[in-house]
Amino acid sequence: MRILLVEDDKDLAEGLAEALVTECYAVDRAATGAEADQCVADTDYDLVVLDWRIPPPSGLELLASWRKAGLGMPVLMLTGRASIEDRVAGLDTGADDYLAKPFALGEFLARVRSLLRRRQHPVQMLAAADVEMNRGAHLVRVAGEPLHLTPKEFGVLEYLLMHRDHVVRRSELLEHVWEDGLEESSNTLEVIVSRLRKKLDGTASGRLIHTVSGVGYLLSSERHPAGWGPDP
Repeated sequence: MRILLVEDDKDLAEGLAEALVTECYAVDRAATGAEADQCVADTDYDLVVLDWRIPPPSGLELLASWRKAGLGMPVLMLTGRASIEDRVAGLDTGADDYLAKPFALGEFLARVRSLLRRRQHPVQMLAAADVEMNRGAHLVRVAGEPLHLTPKEFGVLEYLLMHRDHVVRRSELLEHVWEDGLEESSNTLEVIVSRLRKKLDGTASGRLIHTVSGVGYLLSSERHPAGWGPDP
């Protein structure tokens, strides 16, 4: 899932971005209202974390503009303005949640997870063949045994499981799992998929993730030989 973090405090932005990436989210960052507006124009985000006081336009002005344009992505507003009137103003403008600074990192991450669940991903359990994923707990099991995955491996597997039995284009995976800056020509995705295959397949007979030459990948409901279906 892809999140836009709009925060002009460099230290806070770096800390929050690091925590979100550790939780397996792809994170883009913006430090001004103008940068944030351009990011939203270019990318469909699952969530925007928006600071109220940023170089113009302000977070509140941006939010009003996005809602007026019909953009419905969840917005978690961060601000040092903690009065009831300010909270009401933020929520009435279209914020889905409001977190006053200073705040605990654990609460921030819990609110992020809550907003993402409410929007479009209510299903917590994903599965294919002998692989099971608990998205809320960030836990993957293969044949009942826990499997350790890096954040990017988890993100790729999650997206493929969400689109099980459908071809997922490379560009689509890159957009939803990686931050800005990774070119489609990069072999990073191939390296991640290769590592993921080794971890998922182990000694099992058959493969789950299959390559669609020149297009992307398909994760099948059942294990098939390496030469099955769309593999080149």
